[in-house]
Amino acid sequence: MTGSVMERSHAKLTQWAVAFHLGASSKKGFSAHQLHRELGCQYNTAWFLHHRVMEAMRRGGLDLPPMGGEGKVVEADETYFGRIPEAKRPRFKTSGQPVTSGPYRNIADKRAIVSLVERGGGVRSFHVPSAHLNVVVDIVRANIARETRLHTDESNLYRKVGKEFAAHETVKHSAKEYARGDVTTNTVESYFSIFKRGMRGVYQHCAEKHLHRYLAEFDFRYNHRSSLGCDDEARTLAAIKGGEGKRLTYHQPREA
Repeated sequence: MTGSVMERSHAKLTQWAVAFHLGASSKKGFSAHQLHRELGCQYNTAWFLHHRVMEAMRRGGLDLPPMGGEGKVVEADETYFGRIPEAKRPRFKTSGQPVTSGPYRNIADKRAIVSLVERGGGVRSFHVPSAHLNVVVDIVRANIARETRLHTDESNLYRKVGKEFAAHETVKHSAKEYARGDVTTNTVESYFSIFKRGMRGVYQHCAEKHLHRYLAEFDFRYNHRSSLGCDDEARTLAAIKGGEGKRLTYHQPREA
């Protein structure tokens, strides 16, 4: 347990094992209340375990290789989930103009999420303050190989950056076009569907400061799904391995 998310925990190792297995085997997530009932422990203990399992599933850093590559397709899209407190709401939509009407009128008070899905591969999701042009462009540039075919909807967010890739192909959702040959964003839309069903049906509430960790949990299970050769056991072991070298404490120790 030393040197991992389990370090200095008073929970039993068997309880940690159950928490990791539930996190890895539940497609739409598992709540701390469910873990509390399964283990017969206090709710705060279950919450502690749950968030540290999610932290173990989180990946990131500069060592991640670019997604896609020659002959591969990466789908990019943004979605919105949960409400931002009124005091923190941005006053502008993605184009920089005030939100007054049209399809963006309800976006200003919601939390923005940008996801990149490599077709037949993995996903990377980002909780951003707003899905503004510069934010989305930076994410796409930093995470996708230039030899990749980029598939998006008709959003203007990807028009300029799309020219930097092998191809930028779009579908026009406003005209009820969802696929044209192999050009589609159905894969990333399917990922959003799983994420939202889990958040609404299992978790029901998520504070904005924790949203990145919930996204990491859904990303982890998608990146270790059955179609990529991972079963529940392999997924559980990968989650435990991901907890090495990570700490998540209630209070950071004061510096001497």
